[in-house]
Amino acid sequence: NFYGTTYLGGTKELGTVFKITPSGTLTTLYNFDATDGEDPVAGLVQGTDGNFYGTTLYGGANGDGTVFKITPNGMLTTLHSFGSQVGDGTWPDGGLVQGTDGNFYGTTLIGGSHPDFGTVFSITPSGTLTILHSFGRQGAGEGLNPYAGLVQGTDGNFYGTTESGGANGELCNFGYGCGTIFKITTGGKLTTIYIFCSQSNCPDGASPYAGLVQDTNGTLYGATSGGGANGDGTIFSLQVGLGPFVETLPTSATVGVAVKILGTSLTGATSVTFNDVAASFTVVSGSEISTTVPSGATTGTVQVVTAGGTLSSNVPFQVLP
Repeated sequence: NFYGTTYLGGTKELGTVFKITPSGTLTTLYNFDATDGEDPVAGLVQGTDGNFYGTTLYGGANGDGTVFKITPNGMLTTLHSFGSQVGDGTWPDGGLVQGTDGNFYGTTLIGGSHPDFGTVFSITPSGTLTILHSFGRQGAGEGLNPYAGLVQGTDGNFYGTTESGGANGELCNFGYGCGTIFKITTGGKLTTIYIFCSQSNCPDGASPYAGLVQDTNGTLYGATSGGGANGDGTIFSLQVGLGPFVETLPTSATVGVAVKILGTSLTGATSVTFNDVAASFTVVSGSEISTTVPSGATTGTVQVVTAGGTLSSNVPFQVLP
């Protein structure tokens, strides 16, 4: 089944969490009532514990948004209400991603030590929140106001975008700049790796509201809402030195369940292993392998041996009981 959110609607007109089957049968799992959050803009992420995690833009104990957990049956727990601690963020607009360490990572549009410029935060599955970075503290050149969420690269770092900020583009966003791409470690060390509007008229784009995705060839891809040759936005790629990898669909299953492995240049693959346990497989195309979880497999890395080298999965594969 598929799980998602609606920004409005529900019994209180403050948004819902829903489940829908592939054939179209919809079940409303939860109706927000402001005390537990309201207006969930972003979607959900399923944690390795099987529960779903998400954010609401507003509501909660302080009206500044929340992080919540909800079971597949609809039992919701508010893990954090923003605005409850000094330097806390406000308006978590971009949703969450679960890191390989088991914690969840996200951004807030505003708030932090510099109240108008936003934060990057981590939160444990039990609800302990840490502000990793408050935007604006590094002065000129740093991005401001991250609308989108984060993606964890295969190097373990997180990558994201800010809608404004940067040293270029004085005409963008009331003089606050045209946005950036940044990298941040799990310990909170932030590095600005690209500043948009590097030339007059911004041929490379401006104001990236959306986040990034990483292709299995290692390259990051994204989009901007403005700039470009026609002034109407761009789609871009960015290479930051990350190597190729494979990913599995799904990322967890029991022994014997069919799994797709996606990657680049998979033709001629000679071996597939689940945490060092060999699996039978079929090469479907240069970008897809069909396999099943082998008997004796345990949770760990999926690896594919190709003519170009050994490719590892970007996240550990969870072997379920």
